[in-house]
Parts: sequence; structure tokens; C-alpha cells
Amino acid sequence: MFWSKFYHVFLCRQHVHTKIATCLRNRLISKSFKRATFHLLFSTKSDDDVKNFIIDNTEIVSSRSLTPEISLRLITPNCRFWTEKPELWPFSDPFWAIYWPGGQALARYLLNNPGVSRGRKVLDLGCGSGASAIAAKLTGASSVVANDIDPIAAVATKMNCELNDLEPLPCLTENMIGLVPDQWDLILLGDMFYDEVLADGLHQWLQTCIVTHGTQVLIGDPGRAQFEGHDIRKRLLEQACFELPDSVKEENYGLTSSTVWCYRPDL
Repeated sequence: MFWSKFYHVFLCRQHVHTKIATCLRNRLISKSFKRATFHLLFSTKSDDDVKNFIIDNTEIVSSRSLTPEISLRLITPNCRFWTEKPELWPFSDPFWAIYWPGGQALARYLLNNPGVSRGRKVLDLGCGSGASAIAAKLTGASSVVANDIDPIAAVATKMNCELNDLEPLPCLTENMIGLVPDQWDLILLGDMFYDEVLADGLHQWLQTCIVTHGTQVLIGDPGRAQFEGHDIRKRLLEQACFELPDSVKEENYGLTSSTVWCYRPDL
């Protein structure tokens, strides 16, 4: 069962030693040759081909989340790849096809507090499905850019914009962490602190953004161990905490809430 295994492998990083989680992840993608072959075939396809693949293998979901007013294309138990063999999935791991709890909290916070993004230049870093970027645009941001290193996530984000009656937002697929930062007024990060090395790089880059441009940084996270145990946690001010819907609690192995934090490196 591809999707349940993928989902468990990601979430187990919160509960078990990193080596065990890595082992499980390697089992998920062990048949690398077939997977690479599929990836090569699909990399030659047009955006329309990718869009059709996403349409055929996702379901439009607008309920069972903190933001029922936002519709997203996600993989659900009704979709083929929930139970399909993992080697048949033709792309990199589909993090964009789950509405993770940190992103849900960020989007809910923006919708509840439209003044946070109104008239501002916003970057959704590691956008996944694009929900936070969509929430920023719906609440009046003057400019929104979505960023994810997975090009399929970029296509999915643009499709999700259209689902919510928005023009497709610009989506960058380069790794922006470590690059000279643009003059963003607001940077959004949902569920990005799942890996210690990534967390270290984020910490340093976000400090540069704040010192150079006075950027406000909002982070959404449900309390993952890598986040709670990182030095950045000492420099955060809680903005809001949301209890997760029952279905999201079940999917996330006991996590019950998700919090939005403001990053303050001066603390």
C-alpha cells in the first residue's frame, strides 16, 4: 500500500530514531531502477500531461481540514496510488499531495488575520500543495511567490490556485535556502522542520532574511521532535494554536494541534 507506507515513513521521523526512519524510507523506494525509468519518461512530458496525471490520481478535497474554504487536489483513500505499488509512482515523493498540519495552521491563521499578508510581498517556502500561498493571495497580499524544489508540486500549486478562483501564482523550483534573499515582507514555512540538516540551513538563511530586509517569518508546525528540539525553537513567539480536526489527528499518529510561530532571532 504505497500511500499509507509513504505517510507512515514520513511521520515516523517524529517518533523513532533517524536511522530507523531512513531505513524504512529506503525500503519504500528500493526499486529505484523502475522508478527512475518512470521518472525519465514523465520528465519528457508537457505540463498538460502532468496536469492530466494529477487530475487522474487525486481527489478535490475541501473538508476535513482547518481551512474548508480552500480546495486542494490531494491523494485520498479513493485514489489509485493510496494502495498502488510504490515503484509505479513516476515522480519524487508526493509531499504536495498531503495537506500537512503545519501548513493547515498557517493558512488558517492568515485567513483569520488578513492584515498579516494584506499588501505585502509573500514567499511560501516549501509550498507543497500551495495552500499557504493561496491563503495569502486570498487575504490581499500584493505579490505571492510559491517555492518548492519538486516541479510536480509547482504544477499542483498552480492547479490548486485555479480551484480557488485565482490566477496561477508564480512557482519557483530552485532551492532558495542559502541564496541571497529577495526583499520579502513575509516568508511562510509549513512543516519544514522534519530534518535536522534542513532545519540548520533554514535557521541560518532566515536570520539573513530578517537582518537584511526586516522580513517577518511565520512557521507552522504541529510539534515535531526535530522542531521542538532545535535552537530555533527558543527564538519563536506563539501567534496561534489550532486543534486539529479528528481526521487529521488520526492521519498524524496522535498529534492533536498545530501552532503558528513568529521567528524572532533577537530573543
